[in-house]
Amino acid sequence: MPYPDVDYVSSSNNRLITEELDYNIPNLKNEFDRLIVALTNEQRDIFLNIMNAVKHNKGGVFFVYGYGGIGKPFLWKTISIAIRAQGLIVLNVSSSGIASLLLTGGRTTHSRFIIPINLTEDSFCRINPKSDLANLVRKTSLIIWDEAPMVDKHSFEALDRTLKDILKCIYPTNSNIPFGGKMIVFGGDFRQILPVVPGGSRENIVNASLSCSYLCKQCKVHKLKKNMRLTVGSGPSAIEQIRDFATWLLNIGEGNVCGPNNGEAIVDIPQDIVITNPHDPIGSIISFIYPSILENFNIADYFQKRAILAPKNEVVQEINDRLLSLFLGEQKEYLSSDSLCRFEFVHDEFNANLYSPDLLNGLKVPGLPNHKLILKVGVPVMLLRNID
Repeated sequence: MPYPDVDYVSSSNNRLITEELDYNIPNLKNEFDRLIVALTNEQRDIFLNIMNAVKHNKGGVFFVYGYGGIGKPFLWKTISIAIRAQGLIVLNVSSSGIASLLLTGGRTTHSRFIIPINLTEDSFCRINPKSDLANLVRKTSLIIWDEAPMVDKHSFEALDRTLKDILKCIYPTNSNIPFGGKMIVFGGDFRQILPVVPGGSRENIVNASLSCSYLCKQCKVHKLKKNMRLTVGSGPSAIEQIRDFATWLLNIGEGNVCGPNNGEAIVDIPQDIVITNPHDPIGSIISFIYPSILENFNIADYFQKRAILAPKNEVVQEINDRLLSLFLGEQKEYLSSDSLCRFEFVHDEFNANLYSPDLLNGLKVPGLPNHKLILKVGVPVMLLRNID
């Protein structure tokens, strides 16, 4: 009787590896066939380049650079499904918790790789080379790191040193190759949030970013330029207007909207998006976003296509109050709990700290206190968003 494959037995006993391989491959192949035809020419070129590198297993560091709306999450999804459909492992991570939710099987980088909170230029990730996590990393064909520009460069360098240490037993000659020869794809936009340096100057923040790391020179940069978010569901007549708006947004992000400047400039806002009524700006934006609201509020699709973003909770509160005042009907106030009542339990062994207010409040409206929801009878709930 042949001896069992030690590597196979080790992998089957590793819960982390089992979880990353627990996919329905026939379903993934069907989904991949649907996604691959939806890629733009830009996305397809990057996809083929990355998949070719994965196929030859020679490592490499890629950076997919582009502003919001160019379809990076869609590209990550297509790459992940293509790799998993082959029975291989891809680890999807992101610098922020919200962004990680957009990735299939996504985790934050600090959670996945146990990156220390307080980093120095000599830091390592806290991964034991003999642990299940280390074996998972060795089995991984590709690591996708979204929103990379958000974290300190020492996070990437800590992972670089850690992977070299973990992989040296398999690839002893790869100690001089970034990340020990493990293939990594970074993604993000340096126009957005850079690393947070408490009390730091502009120079300190730039110096803490990935662009100032020794790893940046090893990145093969790909750029995406076509804005997919703004053109989804738009008719041919609106494409030209949307393209002009996307160009204007990009020029603001690049700092080119007013020509050369020292970081401060006066921006000319297009007239079609300016609130022209200085006496009642809230009323103007409500009438613009929700035209003929009293005639259309019973139509579900009417609210699904509209939303108002506000910078502060107090503005959200003011808009909510104005919108509710437009409707006739009896006003009712619904209360929810911010804490558990001990008398509801028949036993003494329960931990109230396990039940957060977000869990206790079945419905939470941004801008309103956690414990109160005010509705008008017969009027759909309108959730206004804030960006605090």
